[in-house]
Amino acid sequence: MGRNAELPPELARFRVSRQAGQAGDVGAGEGPDDTGCHVLHIDMDAFFAAVELRTRPELADRPVIVAGDGPRSVVLSANYPARRYGVHSAMPVAGAYRRCPRLTLLTPTPGAYREISRGVMDIFRAVTPQVEPLSLDEAFLDVGGALRRLDRTPAGIAADVREEVAAAYGITCSVGIAPVKFLAKLASSMAKPDGMLAVPAARALEFLHPLPASALHGVGGRTTASLERLGVHTIGDVAHTPLPRLRRAIGAAAAGHVHALAWARDPRPVVADAPEKSLGAEHTFDTDRDSRAEHTRELLRLADRVSSSLRGKRLRARTVAIKVRFADFTTITRSRSVPVPTDVTREIYRCARDLLGECVPPRALVRLLGVRAEGLVDARSGEQLSFAPDGSRWRDAEVAVDDARHRFGAAAVRPASLLPPSGGEDRR
Repeated sequence: MGRNAELPPELARFRVSRQAGQAGDVGAGEGPDDTGCHVLHIDMDAFFAAVELRTRPELADRPVIVAGDGPRSVVLSANYPARRYGVHSAMPVAGAYRRCPRLTLLTPTPGAYREISRGVMDIFRAVTPQVEPLSLDEAFLDVGGALRRLDRTPAGIAADVREEVAAAYGITCSVGIAPVKFLAKLASSMAKPDGMLAVPAARALEFLHPLPASALHGVGGRTTASLERLGVHTIGDVAHTPLPRLRRAIGAAAAGHVHALAWARDPRPVVADAPEKSLGAEHTFDTDRDSRAEHTRELLRLADRVSSSLRGKRLRARTVAIKVRFADFTTITRSRSVPVPTDVTREIYRCARDLLGECVPPRALVRLLGVRAEGLVDARSGEQLSFAPDGSRWRDAEVAVDDARHRFGAAAVRPASLLPPSGGEDRR
């Protein structure tokens, strides 16, 4: 959905002024109407770009993207001046330059985004323990239990959080304030950038029904086309279309889902710190590679990243998976369970290497490789007792490496086979 500056007049009245306790767009002498609202969706504005621009403030009003500098890099983040040219995340960098030749490209700063994300999430958790992170830069908060303790309204809490995030980290966020998660997330997207939107419970349908049906979660291009063939264009049309007719057009499951959302029904609670289901890392080569030595070397680097993340989160994996994308863009995934849940690079790499040998022919041209740890369990629930005799020693060494990297940087220590080759030879 659009940014707050583009809100149509019938929806602009839901906007909350920056000083949430003062009269805003809801009428003179009144505070923002957030009656019945206990869910906040907070989303950082152009997060990766905003983090990089903290050290390059002179670029703040110019079009900027964050991306790798390789020929196949894609845009990780684009600031709002760049978005005005149609530049967006996940598009190839070459395409971004075609749309805006004046772009400035900033390369990612390793570790910075996760570090700031942790700090922002800590700000959220100081307000309420009911925080459900969705990614590094967005989360749901249930502030229902914090209203009396903080003696603040939901909009007042949102304003306080926005102020604290800006003061602590020099970045902005947008907030949706609503009675249910779907509405809160929709409102935050319409508040961007650097805004707040409140949807009181009694006016939820007044807010929802004028919006296009494509604003409903789960309604993509094909579903939109099917709905339009029925003459269904707005969320209000969806709400007033008989369910049997919707089922015939888009299927029973989708019909029930969108019909409930069209009436602002979303029973999902905010789930604090939902357990992660998997952790992974992947890499796209600058040029397609057919060397098995290069493939396995990249698998080791990815396994090292994944295992370090597992240890940092005190998790272990029951299953190791790899992802391979060939030169013709054919993509396969393969997985295998390990005898004992692990967070050891050596074990994850061995499994990934074996999977690669089984599913990728020698000299195959590979465009992308990925390693993923799945079936995650809490590392504190038990010790790994079934490793090979040297298993615990490997883990102890890797924990020491984690500590060195934390103190001196990610490149301080790495496997010898990942060091730059000497004399042009692969040192595996």
